[in-house]
Amino acid sequence: MQDEIRQRIEAAITGAQVSVSVDGNRATINVVASVFAGMSRVKKQQEVYACIADLIADGALHAVTIKADAPE
Repeated sequence: MQDEIRQRIEAAITGAQVSVSVDGNRATINVVASVFAGMSRVKKQQEVYACIADLIADGALHAVTIKADAPE
């Protein structure tokens, strides 16, 4: 599932550097992308969440931690 999540985010967010860790039905997702510059923390998380919303809805993922930032 790690690869699927990473691929979905990379396909949806141009230039994103993505790392994903999955433990059972819990995922920790770190995304760095220049498109996040100037976005609020909530908006960044919404952009990432949109890529995996169906996995959460069908129960494949239960808990998700998202850290999304623009490059320094």
